[in-house]
Amino acid sequence: MTAPGTPAATGPAATGPAATGPAATGPAATGPATIGPAATGPAETGSGETGSGGKGPAAAGSGGMGPSGTGPAAAGLAVTVPGGSPAAAGLAISVPSATAPAATGFAEPRLAEPRLAESAPGATGPAALPGGDLARRATADPLFRLVAYALEAAHGRPPAAVWSAPYTFHLGSPGLVAAAGWPVAAAAAPRTDGLVRLSSLAHPADGCDLPLTLSGPPPATPAWAARPYALLRTLARAGYGRGGTDLHVQGSLTQAAGLATEEAADCAVALAVADVHTPPGEDPDRALLARLMEEALPDGDDALRRGALFARPGRALLIGHRPAGPEPRRHRQRYVPFDPAGSGSRLVLLALRPDPDGTQDRTAELARAVACARRAGALSAWPPGQRPGRSVLVLLPEARLTAVRAAVAEDFRDRGLPVPRFLNITVAGAARREA
Repeated sequence: MTAPGTPAATGPAATGPAATGPAATGPAATGPATIGPAATGPAETGSGETGSGGKGPAAAGSGGMGPSGTGPAAAGLAVTVPGGSPAAAGLAISVPSATAPAATGFAEPRLAEPRLAESAPGATGPAALPGGDLARRATADPLFRLVAYALEAAHGRPPAAVWSAPYTFHLGSPGLVAAAGWPVAAAAAPRTDGLVRLSSLAHPADGCDLPLTLSGPPPATPAWAARPYALLRTLARAGYGRGGTDLHVQGSLTQAAGLATEEAADCAVALAVADVHTPPGEDPDRALLARLMEEALPDGDDALRRGALFARPGRALLIGHRPAGPEPRRHRQRYVPFDPAGSGSRLVLLALRPDPDGTQDRTAELARAVACARRAGALSAWPPGQRPGRSVLVLLPEARLTAVRAAVAEDFRDRGLPVPRFLNITVAGAARREA
């Protein structure tokens, strides 16, 4: 079932992959009704590291989160380009050499005392913390209400901050990424006893309480918690959350959807924890957090993380970096138009469903699905990540959506295979604070 404000999943018998959770109580395709256009942020720059000390990514144009959202008009989305990726007139650009001075290392973050409930004179109850009333706010997005409530239910404390970060995807060219209108949410509350408590409805039996150690081997953790714990250690070494953190993480999609899930979660966690220790009214230093995540999780996709941190609605983000040298690597970022809805097109994610007998050749089946989609009028298709997976992104004219869905569904149904999911993708804005 699709919640109000949720981009509807398109496809036969498919409404988008539901999040996991006990008795399906997770955010079943809860839509990012509040991510994107309301975000404000740093001015677009041609070189240097975008976002350092800024207020988050600017929302240029409208580019709403639902399928009908529009943004800056794409300057002619091309039909196909070599490699099958989408091309706009501004996508295939060369980035001039960066002229910004080389970074000399991590800047010392400007930290504030963690926002504890007792810091507000006379304040009591959940509303004493900035995010404490989110779970009871009837107008809030269901996913964000859920993550705030889950933190309080699991750890007995309301959140001090709730952040969302969008899933991101590649556009078929090196360093070119965009954000999808589906978020991961993280709720955090600071501690002072050096303990980290982690939970997620996607892993209801694997919550954990761990000592926060800044060096040495990490403690034994459930598999899902190893990644956020590694990030929390690096953040603590930089001054964020040294006293410990209560943390709850929840996504609106599962890995079955085919989009990368870890990088969006990394960003939501880093921003929620850093925000608690950032002076009120200031946005956490996103450029610094991007470097800290790259240090803590070198196996992650840095381009996807930067997309989640700096994306804009109706825009793709082109990421480059200075040549290797003695100074730390410094990224430069540019925005280029990419707004399928604004040009009468539709971007959908085609994701294979698991074959009941386990003999499915994903590569061959995806290729066959793409061939069917092209014959029915799709313009181009490409994988959303750097590694082969279970899904492809398909760009097609709005008028051909029904025909493409029907052609793919008929081919799979005739061969006795589960019909792939179709999930609407809107080019969305970046991570933002929800409470």
